Amino acid sequence: MSFTDIFRKSFLEGYAATEITILNVIACMLICVVFGTYIFLSYRVVTRKAFFDKNFAISLPITAVITGAIIMTVQSNIVISLGMVSALSIVRFRTAIKDPLDLVFLFWAICIGIICGAGLTVIALVLSIVVTLWLIILDRFSLGKASKLLVINAASLDVEEAIEQTINKYSKYSKVKSRVLSNNELDMVIEVRATKEKELLHDIAIISGVSSVSLLAHDGEVTF
Repeated sequence: MSFTDIFRKSFLEGYAATEITILNVIACMLICVVFGTYIFLSYRVVTRKAFFDKNFAISLPITAVITGAIIMTVQSNIVISLGMVSALSIVRFRTAIKDPLDLVFLFWAICIGIICGAGLTVIALVLSIVVTLWLIILDRFSLGKASKLLVINAASLDVEEAIEQTINKYSKYSKVKSRVLSNNELDMVIEVRATKEKELLHDIAIISGVSSVSLLAHDGEVTF
């Protein structure tokens, strides 16, 4: 057999369709559903957003199932797979993902679909266990205490010095984020990291000229 015959045979075999039974399809879909549901529940537990994005959470298991179906289709016939790649290449996803953790869960769902579609369920199981444990460990590992925003409304600019002295008493870090003077009333937003928050609010509230004070948490960067 010449080299040309070997190459031709190998080339033709590469385009041969792989038979996929209905049982294989059902098994793959059920496995993707199980892992996708697990990712859905993990996302609901891990995320701490005040406004939970239910649509994104639902999209995670659906993405795993769809990806698994695509991988099975790609395995069935290379010609079909080339056409599918061409069709998917023209799709543009313009939804912005602001939270990096959302991107991790989305990539996790896609990987589960790819692995289960390839029939490597054990790898999908090990991957899910490792990712879950790693998320729990990193979530418990504190990198620093997040600052909070101190919102103060005062009658005049004269009380700013007293406010700063009180903040320095309870906080090692403080930074004025905004200072607005309107109709002789002062509005200040100060980023603080206080050790005794209740005492800080009480001492600022009793300062003469301060009408209101609030301490707000935010999801911004942690200041070290």
